[in-house]
Amino acid sequence: MTVVNVALLQMVASGGDQQANLAKGEAFCRRAKSLGADIVLFPEMWSIGYTLPRVSAPHEQAAWWRHAIDSQDHFVRHFQALAQELNMAMALTYLEKSAHALRNAVSLIDRHGAMRLTYAKVHTCDFDTEAVLTPGEDFYVCALDTAHEAINVGMMICFDREFPESARVLMLKGAELILTPNACMLEPNRIGQFRARAFENMVGVAMANYAAPQANGHSVAFDGIAFDAYGSRDTCLVEAGEEEGVYLAAFDMARLRAWREREVWGNAYRKLRAYQLLTVPAVTPPFVRADAKS
Repeated sequence: MTVVNVALLQMVASGGDQQANLAKGEAFCRRAKSLGADIVLFPEMWSIGYTLPRVSAPHEQAAWWRHAIDSQDHFVRHFQALAQELNMAMALTYLEKSAHALRNAVSLIDRHGAMRLTYAKVHTCDFDTEAVLTPGEDFYVCALDTAHEAINVGMMICFDREFPESARVLMLKGAELILTPNACMLEPNRIGQFRARAFENMVGVAMANYAAPQANGHSVAFDGIAFDAYGSRDTCLVEAGEEEGVYLAAFDMARLRAWREREVWGNAYRKLRAYQLLTVPAVTPPFVRADAKS
């Protein structure tokens, strides 16, 4: 069996009430398992429902710090135990307390309850309230043992997906499937971007968003297999509406791997000599932004 089922958990959070979010997240995980999920994907920063302080309000920021957790917190350990109980992997999101920094993080927990990797959002929204966060430093890929198939999984978060370099680096590191927690309005342009990330890298991509009215839902997944024997095909596996629910995306890994072995959008035909400007750190007008972090 080569099909890996990723459950997109499209929910509305209870604000910063971590215990309420824990209980709701567990209920949705159990529902996902009953539907046959191998992996569940939470929306962005689920532990506090993606609530953010105002940059101009220090008292709100101080309160926000108190909501931050690390990988040893009860919230994370609870879902590790649940993953082991359900024999199901989880991409769990939370506000991470790391040394003297706050990060927007996702931890990939395998079906045995072990932590496989933790990724912090690289492209923080420095132009908005996420300016109080410390950006992550790199993108990571790990081998994930599911009940049916071992697959190479990478992570990116929300704004990361709007930069083609994020998914490209993950592909170059071996990702076959990219999981993407989200917390913003998903309209045709952003969904089109996400479809392109799958197509241009020959990877599966899955994104879980908050339901309305917190965001607008439209959690979505694409398998990246652009053509078959009949010609061009729709790569969309599932696109939710706006309401809460568990939305299952079935990735046929054997078919995806066969596609990756024979088609052209990988690494073989890239012309690195022409891309030197991509590594130049200088930002030029009209794109200079005083609030951007390195």
